[in-house]
Amino acid sequence: MAVLQILSGMTPTRVFTLNADRMVIGRHPECEIIVDAGAISRQHAVVLRVNGEFFVEDLKSRNGTYLNGELLQGRSKLRENDRLKICDLLFAFHTGAPGSTPGKPQARDDDASRAEIIDDTNEKSSATIMSTLDVQTSRSGFQISVNPEVKLQALLEITRNLATATDIDRVLTKVLDSLFKIFIQADRGFVVLKDVASGTLIPKAVRYRRGDDSDSIRVSRTIINKVIESKEAVLSADAAGDARFDGSQSIADFRIRSMMCAPLIDSSGEGLGVIQIDTLDQRSRFQPSDLDVLAGVAYQAAFAVENAQLHETAFKKQAFERDLDLAHKVQQGFLPAAPPVLPGYEFFDFYEPANQIGGDYFDYIPLGEGKLAVVLGDVAGKGMPAALLMAKLSADVRYCLAGTSNPSDAINRLNAGFSRSDWEDRFVTFAAVVIDPKEHTATVVNAGHMAPYLRHVDGKVETIGEDEKGLPLGVHPDAKFDAATIKLAPGDVLTMYTDGINEAMNPADQLYGCERLEKQIRAKFADPTALGKAILDDVCKFVGPRASSDDRCLICFGRAK
Repeated sequence: MAVLQILSGMTPTRVFTLNADRMVIGRHPECEIIVDAGAISRQHAVVLRVNGEFFVEDLKSRNGTYLNGELLQGRSKLRENDRLKICDLLFAFHTGAPGSTPGKPQARDDDASRAEIIDDTNEKSSATIMSTLDVQTSRSGFQISVNPEVKLQALLEITRNLATATDIDRVLTKVLDSLFKIFIQADRGFVVLKDVASGTLIPKAVRYRRGDDSDSIRVSRTIINKVIESKEAVLSADAAGDARFDGSQSIADFRIRSMMCAPLIDSSGEGLGVIQIDTLDQRSRFQPSDLDVLAGVAYQAAFAVENAQLHETAFKKQAFERDLDLAHKVQQGFLPAAPPVLPGYEFFDFYEPANQIGGDYFDYIPLGEGKLAVVLGDVAGKGMPAALLMAKLSADVRYCLAGTSNPSDAINRLNAGFSRSDWEDRFVTFAAVVIDPKEHTATVVNAGHMAPYLRHVDGKVETIGEDEKGLPLGVHPDAKFDAATIKLAPGDVLTMYTDGINEAMNPADQLYGCERLEKQIRAKFADPTALGKAILDDVCKFVGPRASSDDRCLICFGRAK
């Protein structure tokens, strides 16, 4: 018997038995779990029982549902003693009847998960509030009109904390501690910041005057947006009755009697978030001079936040670059360290990713009876997904070629397995050439790749296996691949390449092209190494200073003269 037990809000210790497959939580009388609170939606969330397990899902409520302090996105599984938070209500989930009356939630004063941002859309556009301070136009400095020693000491403490701020969550909590020393009437305070990537408002620090206060802070999005947009610090003598925030359910529910909210403005004038403190004691209202102090603190804190965000961005970039460097080294491990040694044959290869990791792939695979497979592939796309797919391909190719003496059967098997792997729209163009040094033959199987060029010793150039070319790997699981076999005379050379060669582009947006490549292959050369270097030199000359936009892979190999 699973249950939800109320920990705080409404009727603490009340238990709701989850005895149906679907139990809706909300204000509507037809809900299975009825909770009568204005901020809760008529149908707010649902608890589902599926195969004996329980899941919770938000029903697109106005103010959201939180599981263990995290805003629900989609369906989440419930586990023993999970905390489910719906506005002011905090539930505990138990798979059986709770054994004893729970205590209050054990949250630290600086636990930011105790603050949630509430949508309140019934605001009025005009209002008269007690005092405002334009932070943007006052950035040249703030004059503190009150000067008790305790305030000065606290401000100096804040300045020291912010001077070396790198862990912003920790520093903001210390800022709130210092503000509570300055404003002894403050009951609660919080800092909300905009997420750098998404712009979402996220509570970063929360402070309570009373350590045993188990109520969460519901942060009004109306106030935050007004303060950030206007770039004005706001003092309200009675926020619950302030016309500017009229209709804000989160204010009315908590009966705030006096509130100050100051924007955090970065060096470019953009809003980073807000600092807000409030008091429930109407006899201890904040004064305009208090707003000066809070705005001054916000002024310093904004720079600390901006610097910490830059530091975090730089740190993440360094970590990402380290990961890329490691990925590059791992990928290089999948590629041949040196050309193979096959009596009577010569090899040259070149591989250069456009970035640190790439999607081109080549390999030399020894087969039975002294045969050797030369394989080359080009994964659709770039970056990490292409590199991971290339890594899988390298293992699969070796496995499939080792399992049969027929190259066509090997590629048929490779394609069938690749197509079943659910790589979405990913595919691979691929070509394999199996050399038989005893018979001096080359068998070509082509899956949607550019056909290899064969240069005869007399200078004649032709493509091999063009008529037998099949679909790229991964396009259709039942695709079949035929082989073309040719004889290799002494001095014959095969050239395999990826589209980073023929589609290389110069500053005038012109393509290198297959005609120019064929011209290089047709030219006289001493051996495959000389041919390969000549092609690469010509590509570099054509491209000039323009950076490569695609991986480049080139293999030249053939029978020695």
